[in-house]
Amino acid sequence: MKLSGAEIVIHSLIKENVECIFGYPGGAVLPLYDEIYKQDKIEHVLVRHEQAATHAADGYARTTGKPGVVLVTSGPGLTNAVTGIATAYMDSIPMIVFSGQVATSLIGNDAFQEVDTVGITLPCVKHNFLVKDAKDLAETIKKAFYIATTGRPGPVVIDLPKDVTVQEAEFDYPDTITMRSYNPTIKGHSKQIARAYDLILQAKRPMVYTGGGVIIGEAHEELRQFVKALNLPITSTLMGLGAYEGTDQQFLGMLGMHGTYESNMAMHECDVLVALGARFDDRITGTLEQFCPDAKIIHVDVDPASIAKNVPVTLPIVGQLKPVLQELNAIHAEKQGKLDQEALEKWWKQIDEWRAMKSLAYDNSDIIIKPQFVVEKLFEVTEGRAIVTSDVGQHQMWAAQYYPFDEPRQWLNSGGLGTMGFGLPAAMGAKIARPDRDVACITGDGSIQMMLQELSTMLQYCAPVKIINLNNGYLGMVRQWQEFFFQKRYCMSYFDSLPDFIKLAEAYGHSGIQVRKPSDVEPALREAFKQKDKTIFLDFITDPSENVYPMIPAGKGHHEMILAGRDKMENTVKDGLSQV
Repeated sequence: MKLSGAEIVIHSLIKENVECIFGYPGGAVLPLYDEIYKQDKIEHVLVRHEQAATHAADGYARTTGKPGVVLVTSGPGLTNAVTGIATAYMDSIPMIVFSGQVATSLIGNDAFQEVDTVGITLPCVKHNFLVKDAKDLAETIKKAFYIATTGRPGPVVIDLPKDVTVQEAEFDYPDTITMRSYNPTIKGHSKQIARAYDLILQAKRPMVYTGGGVIIGEAHEELRQFVKALNLPITSTLMGLGAYEGTDQQFLGMLGMHGTYESNMAMHECDVLVALGARFDDRITGTLEQFCPDAKIIHVDVDPASIAKNVPVTLPIVGQLKPVLQELNAIHAEKQGKLDQEALEKWWKQIDEWRAMKSLAYDNSDIIIKPQFVVEKLFEVTEGRAIVTSDVGQHQMWAAQYYPFDEPRQWLNSGGLGTMGFGLPAAMGAKIARPDRDVACITGDGSIQMMLQELSTMLQYCAPVKIINLNNGYLGMVRQWQEFFFQKRYCMSYFDSLPDFIKLAEAYGHSGIQVRKPSDVEPALREAFKQKDKTIFLDFITDPSENVYPMIPAGKGHHEMILAGRDKMENTVKDGLSQV
């Protein structure tokens, strides 16, 4: 059966069971949009900016585990999408991006709206393709989905010259694909897994450290089974929240730069560290010279390049988290091994002493709204069940600290790239993916203005979310660093002319509530979440001087945290905060 290149693309997506495309049309992709018009199996969501298309597809992918699909035109269509592509790449999110391109005969001639898509995206994709013949389209698309969703997932870009989309070719979509140069390891080495189990049993002060790989690998049930069977303390990166229940006593909270005192101290003092689907990035380790100084490290990851990349490890295991943890659980079921119970009891006692420091305590107020209080009330009102997205900054950290996530794929944020503007379109993508769930976007007055136009898209496609704007009039994290490290020289971190967010929301066809008093926080949230079919913009006017604690300054170790109001406490930095 001969089809045009555009028809091949759409038929291939239907074969891949794609339900939704996020995109924005332009001249180079009009043949594709004509084919979208002719079918009714795939919904197309027309965003207002190409960056939003990638963030919405990202939110869709994080919520469902299925790859998000994006369609943009050539030139600025593609360059506008690069930030969202890089965001997905840093967080290992499966995504397929179709970009229009000028005709093959014009490539390299500086034609209208031509850019070197392959060259521009090469550093921030798992792979990219430039298709020059329609007969290669079906196989290329099959390869793209395979690459994007296996091993360590990531975005794949397919660049489509306009003449290729109108060429005709035989259509035969492959059921499977094999690639000689790409064969990701699935099963970990059994002897290494057995050695890891024995090493864990030798621990006096064990610690489990999980990253986003546990969620991406759908390994949360196996993780919970193993951790509970051996009564191990567990912590998580920002990206890994929800893999283990955030409300469980064995969970010590998030670790790293703004992690809890107990999680960071336990990491510093542990003697065996089990790292699962984590990459030891700088926001987690602090200074590498002081990271886990007495620990033997077991590192499990599907990506061999991530193992020992930043931190030397004692025992590496390359493989997908789910089968590796299944094998660990099977070994435990057979051997029924136990750690030194006296040592473990002593370890838990020490952890409880650190926990008693209440490092997330803050001075609440009856006069001014504290941002932490808003997040705590959001957790109460939603009973901890909402899908929560965030932008980047102080509000992101408060969301991670004060909303305990009990489920995977419940917390969506830009962890690796730190992309402001991510939260709103990601919330839209999540709501389109899961219309049955409450979706809340926790944001700030700086971040929300970067993708505010997507309020229009949300109205058009009936994707109602609740926007929790922690409005402090500042770029809060920038202001905090300027306060700590630049002698309070607040350069370009304060907004002199913020818009009336309520009127803006109403102009886009939504409703808004401004909240200025702490006593009104809970009633406003309850009223908003009663209105299931409406986007409500909640503008909380919060304390502009509030900082995120705990905090590990750059160049310091896990045991050198700044705690709110307790800078004379032992193990807390007193001075010398010069390494930024």
